[in-house]
Amino acid sequence: MSTVPPTALITGASRGVGARIARALAPTHQLILGGRGSDALDALALELDGAVTLAVDLPDYDAVAAAVETITELDVLIHCAGVASSLEPVADTPVDEWRFVLETNVIAAAELTRLLLPALRARSGHIVFLNSGAGMSVRPQWTPYAASKFALRALADGLRAEEPGLRVTSVFPGRIDTDMQRDIVALEGREYDPSRFLKPETVAAAVVQAVFAPADAHPTEIVLRPRG
Repeated sequence: MSTVPPTALITGASRGVGARIARALAPTHQLILGGRGSDALDALALELDGAVTLAVDLPDYDAVAAAVETITELDVLIHCAGVASSLEPVADTPVDEWRFVLETNVIAAAELTRLLLPALRARSGHIVFLNSGAGMSVRPQWTPYAASKFALRALADGLRAEEPGLRVTSVFPGRIDTDMQRDIVALEGREYDPSRFLKPETVAAAVVQAVFAPADAHPTEIVLRPRG
């Protein structure tokens, strides 16, 4: 007797940790790969036979609502999409930068979650937020980014309190060896050394472990730090 595999929607799936999570879950889940329309997203869907794409810009809320309208049951929602800030002190950070970072990292995630809550409730689902070490402490010139990640942590905590039928996990990794990290290190004016950072597959493994935690366990927070 065949059974329908659980369904997982992953945002930011076209590269980095999101793509690694998708590859790790592909053998056991039906996948919906979220991201801006791109060759990378299409290539991943082709690689993971049976995966479908959700090619939308998350802050385009009308497009997102239309794209997820037919999703009536969802087992796992994993938020990987996000942006870094421009690494400037608060005194030099314009209001448009604040809006961009907060909308992309927090508001878009909140709205997608809101739209999919009925589908998640139908499956007693699991929401995973890929947060950051910046969601637990603030460093100079990282204030807008940290503010967005503190807010993302509050979103997860609030959902966990309001939706007792769901599991909600926040993952707080340190710096990860990704293209975004290369851009950040370049802004900092330092030489890039990947050995100093977490591997994307390491973070993906932590997310997958949370997803596969036994039903009687609620993994609320996972903190990872690089050893390099």
